[in-house]
Amino acid sequence: MHSAGLPRFTPALWLVVALLAGCAGAPTVTEVEPDPPPVTRTAPPVAPEPARPPVTKRGGGFYLDDGPGDSAPDAAALAAIPDAVPRDEPLHRFANRPYSALGMQFVPMTEAKPFRQRGRGSWYGRKFHGQKTSSGEVYDMYGMTAAHATLPIPSYARVTHLASGRSVVVRVNDRGPFKPGRVIDLSWTAAAKLGYVNDGSAEVEVEAVFAEGSAGDLLARRAAGRPELQRPAPRPAADDPIAALATDPAPAPAATAEPGHWLQLGAFSALDNAQALSRRVADTLAELADRVRVNSEGSRHRVQAGPFASRDAAESAARQLRDRLGLDALLIAR
Repeated sequence: MHSAGLPRFTPALWLVVALLAGCAGAPTVTEVEPDPPPVTRTAPPVAPEPARPPVTKRGGGFYLDDGPGDSAPDAAALAAIPDAVPRDEPLHRFANRPYSALGMQFVPMTEAKPFRQRGRGSWYGRKFHGQKTSSGEVYDMYGMTAAHATLPIPSYARVTHLASGRSVVVRVNDRGPFKPGRVIDLSWTAAAKLGYVNDGSAEVEVEAVFAEGSAGDLLARRAAGRPELQRPAPRPAADDPIAALATDPAPAPAATAEPGHWLQLGAFSALDNAQALSRRVADTLAELADRVRVNSEGSRHRVQAGPFASRDAAESAARQLRDRLGLDALLIAR
């Protein structure tokens, strides 16, 4: 029996109603609004760092990673530095083979013969100071050396600054430069003596020079129409002022020589080198300026200082020469 007014449900319908009643107690799902995206703070744009300009404003000047260094000699010391002295040396075993650089091919000379070239001369300094050269020697920016693309290694060259007429003699022991128009790279000292360090480069003339009486010197003299010289007898360390003391004793005292004690500082075959050492001693040791002189006898030029009134005075001067200039003087009594 069913009460009046109530709907009649089938078993299946009752099941649906029961299910709906159970779901009525489930928690309500609330949609949560997502967090806003983080704010990205953009840093203000940074202007690019400008390229470092050369130290000098003129074209060809050196850059901040190059230059003369902290212990560069002053003008007086530069003037006292002698030129390289040409000697007969065997050619380097490897440095004179054909080679390529920056896409260019080079064939170095392998014999001593006349050579003359004009072009732009440049220089290199502290950026390469202490590094090995093509000859394997360590580059010394304060020496009288140079880099050339084809001159033999080692060899010697006279470089003349065409604008001023100044000349220096350097020893070629490195390869370069490889920039078009450049014919030679001098050491900082050689370029400073020529006066174009601050300009970076200058028009120069490069001429090969040779030891007096050598085969190269003979060919050069013939080409220039100059008198030929006989090759001198070989002497060990011919123009080394220290080594020459051991191999080239002072001559017997002349009857007209001033009596007293003398110091022999060096012996040279080239008068220019003897005079350069004399100036160097006079500039460094003012107290010896009036005592230093060059005594020439044939092809030998000896730098001597004196006379000193006593042996003690001469030995005191010798100690100063050793301490200030690294020279070991030979004591001579007259």
